[in-house]
Parts: sequence; C-alpha cells; structure tokens
Amino acid sequence: MIQPAAILAHDFGQPEQTYGPRDTILYALGVGLGRDPCDAADLAFLDERSLAVLPTFAVTLCSPGMWIREPALGVDFGKLVHAAQSAEFLAPLPPSARVRGEAQVISLTDRGEGKGAVLVLERRIFNADGGELLCRLQQTLLLRGDGGFGGPPAPRSDNALPEREPDLTARFATSPRAALIYRLSGDWNPLHLDPAVAGKAGFTRPILHGLASYGVAGAAVSRALGRKPAGLRLLACRFSGVVMPGDELEFHIWRDGDHASRFAAYVGSNKVLDAGEIAWRDE
Repeated sequence: MIQPAAILAHDFGQPEQTYGPRDTILYALGVGLGRDPCDAADLAFLDERSLAVLPTFAVTLCSPGMWIREPALGVDFGKLVHAAQSAEFLAPLPPSARVRGEAQVISLTDRGEGKGAVLVLERRIFNADGGELLCRLQQTLLLRGDGGFGGPPAPRSDNALPEREPDLTARFATSPRAALIYRLSGDWNPLHLDPAVAGKAGFTRPILHGLASYGVAGAAVSRALGRKPAGLRLLACRFSGVVMPGDELEFHIWRDGDHASRFAAYVGSNKVLDAGEIAWRDE
C-alpha cells in the first residue's frame, strides 16, 4: 500500500555529477540531431571544438534514479506512468561542468479509488563550483495503482491548446536507433531496449523514452519557428501517447506572442505530446 508520509519525506540527498563534451554530444545525437551531417545548425551541438549544449540536456543530470521503486514507499511501480515534464532553463549549460542536484516531492494528490494518484517531483540543478541555479524542473508521475489513499484531490489541468488551426506544422523523423542512443544519457529502463520486457508491458517492441520525445520537441519546435534551440527558456508538455523509435512526429504549433508558443505532436492520427509550452530568451 502506498505510504504518502514516506514519499513526501523522502531524502534524495544532493547528488553530484561531472559531465563533458562527450556527454552533451551523445545527448544531442539521442534526440535526433545530426541526421544531416552537413547541417551547420546541428553541428553546433556536435562539434567539441566550439560546442553549444541543448538546454534539455539538464533533465538527465543528477537523476535520482529509480527511487520510486523502494519497497518502503509502497508504490505499484508496474502501473507508474511518466505523465508530464516541465523545465525552466535559467542559465546556459557549459560544455563541461560539475553539477549538483536537489530534489523534493512537492505534491502527492489523490484521483480516487481505481483512478490513481499524481506525484510531482521538483528537481533543481546547480553548478557545483559556482552555486548558480541552472535548471528547475518538474516531473509528473501518474501512479495508476495507488489512488484512494485519502489524500488531497488532484487539481484540474488548465493548459488547453488553442481551439483554432495551428499557425504552422513541422515534421521530425526519429531514428530506429533513437532509444538505443538516448538510453546512454542515463535512462537504463529495459523497456526501451529489451523486446521481451516491452512485450510483457503490452508493446510490440521497445518504445522511445518520453524524455527523448521531450528533447526532440525542444529542438524541432525551435527550428520550425526560426529560433535557436540553445535559447530555450521553458519547455513543458504532457506525454499522451507512445512513440516508437523510427516514428515521424508531426508538430502542430501555435504562436503565443513574440517569445513563446504552444504545441502538440502526433504520430499519424495519434496525439503523443499534448499541452506543449515553449519559450525562449530574448535574442
């Protein structure tokens, strides 16, 4: 049975991690950059001699790992779904750094018996040497097997997309090897590697990481609007469907002022990313 008090009081410590150009380049390849090896815009994130870093790389740093599987927390891990992700990118990531993470469960709400619970984990990534806050992110987990514990009700989501036709669309084809590359950035869940594990979970083959689709969105929507991915200030979305490695995503994009937009993404007729929000720093 779920243990709300233990979850809310969980001590994540302050993990540190050192990364370098190899790690940031591997991440950029994992979210699909470099399909055209002569694309100068992509090469900016792949050339160690003068390297830019995708802001979304921050979501891989100082990960608390599979903390939610600890038996003392009582979570039905087999029914857990990564439902949404958001991040504020407060300062550019350097090509090499030592970073420190802090994490806290900021809410655990109850959708009711048979409907699950909603957990929001906030993480903060700091430059360990200078103390600068680089990124603040929130990960929303749907605990489908753990509703009805008597907690506060889950709030209603209020970030609907515009009810008009999108201002533009853009397509981005993922690689059949996307999950195999992205997992090297630290997500070792065999669901994204092992056909047998994927089959037991009800999938025909290993699926793409939600956070890989998240990183794709940051780069693809930026490019579609003529913005630089390195200038991202905010990126948020809900994961509403499954993306398979090799799928082509079609992004529907609505402009929202000079420095922000909203988006959704589809694979065929299936919506896979919903309630997307993206914003950039002034250029």
